[in-house]
Amino acid sequence: MKSPLAPGIRLITSFSRDTWYRYFTLFLTFLFYTAYHLSRKPISIVKSQLHRNCSTVIRPADLNITNNDTWCDWKPFDQDNYQTLFGVLDNCFLVAYAIGMFISGIFGERLPLRYYLSVGMLMSGLFTALFGLGFYWNIHSLGYYAFIQVMNGLMQTTGWPAVVACVGNWFGKGKRGFIMGVWNSHTSVGNILGSLIAGVFVSTAWGMSFIVPGLIIASTGILCFFFLEHICKHFTFKFNSATSNNNIRSKQHYFHDVLYPTQGVVEFSLCLLFAKLVSYTFLYWLPLYISNIAHFDAKQAGDMSTLFDAGGIVGGIMAGLVSDYTGGRATTCFIMLVAAAPMLFVYNSIGQRSLATTIGMLLLCGGLVNGPYALITTAVSADLGTHESLRGNSRALSTVTAIIDGTGSIGAALGPLLAGLISPTGWNNVFYMLISADVLACLFLFRLVYKEAQGWCGRARGFKEI
Repeated sequence: MKSPLAPGIRLITSFSRDTWYRYFTLFLTFLFYTAYHLSRKPISIVKSQLHRNCSTVIRPADLNITNNDTWCDWKPFDQDNYQTLFGVLDNCFLVAYAIGMFISGIFGERLPLRYYLSVGMLMSGLFTALFGLGFYWNIHSLGYYAFIQVMNGLMQTTGWPAVVACVGNWFGKGKRGFIMGVWNSHTSVGNILGSLIAGVFVSTAWGMSFIVPGLIIASTGILCFFFLEHICKHFTFKFNSATSNNNIRSKQHYFHDVLYPTQGVVEFSLCLLFAKLVSYTFLYWLPLYISNIAHFDAKQAGDMSTLFDAGGIVGGIMAGLVSDYTGGRATTCFIMLVAAAPMLFVYNSIGQRSLATTIGMLLLCGGLVNGPYALITTAVSADLGTHESLRGNSRALSTVTAIIDGTGSIGAALGPLLAGLISPTGWNNVFYMLISADVLACLFLFRLVYKEAQGWCGRARGFKEI
């Protein structure tokens, strides 16, 4: 008598080869973009180490100093304009990222993903490490760090359009929000890991806070080179074969197709601009805010800031789940953004009164702020990139993703810049700016929310008549 297969073997063999390819690639792209975000995070952790309150730092006995107030700071961030200089560094990265993102989608369509992502991650690792090497080479030139940030921003644009294009066509619209919401947690996971890794070294040798993440993303670039190509070719061929009869007449798509008014690309792009402005201001300035207001050291502030990203994981998954169930992507984003505005005010007002309050408010604000951002950059981009008006062109997804995230990246550049300019006047004013941006993000969704509500009302009348 033939013995039955073990339960585990039966489970493994129940999945087809295509299914294994699909979920292995989902895992790989999750890993890749985790590394991208992991390598972006260190600068926000190191800021509070580059400029400290030197009166609270134990001074070495053999140190010859001329200024008791700034002896422990890293030049050129030892002056009163240090927040403005931090804003300059943030924007060198983010402006380059925003500009490069519009170009990246075009390259992402035409170059093999294996080479494109591998080179992008290797170069991102190089420039991230070069920033940290400034500590060991004793470099105090703002121009050096600004140049590194510009180049790193350009290299980081290789990631998002490519990974979304690699997985965006696989899942039907009905379950895309939840699956991509879980997948998109790589953003928050990367931020959390980047904060924790940078925090290990920040108080002793802040250069390693950049070098270690740089080595990690470079390693994932090597992993991509060896494993991604066959998988992506396999699915690209399959998809193109299935749709070849529908797109013979449309080998190229154009911006007027992508920006077709009824889709909502313009509205979601502008909404993301302001939503990302809020999210990236927290990404780059939250540790410094916590350090200044709650008087934590650099490591403690960095560790506490990870709670905002932990809330973002839950918020992104819940946004995807709710939007799948209701079919209302815009409405889900709108409701979360409406709720986020008063919560930001409450967090700034009472968020530092106790440890429990801080933890609860960071988790809540992280979920409400990052939920819409995650939904728009994943499920919404995939919906619009595979819209019927693009006539089955599978490569349009990369361009749509680049347009939406590129527009959002303009907000990502503006947020930290404005925070650097406004924060010297008081943190309250920074939060008023964030709340205003949140309200503007809501306004751009009005037409789409109204359209979704009309659809629900029409279906309700249809059920009533039946």
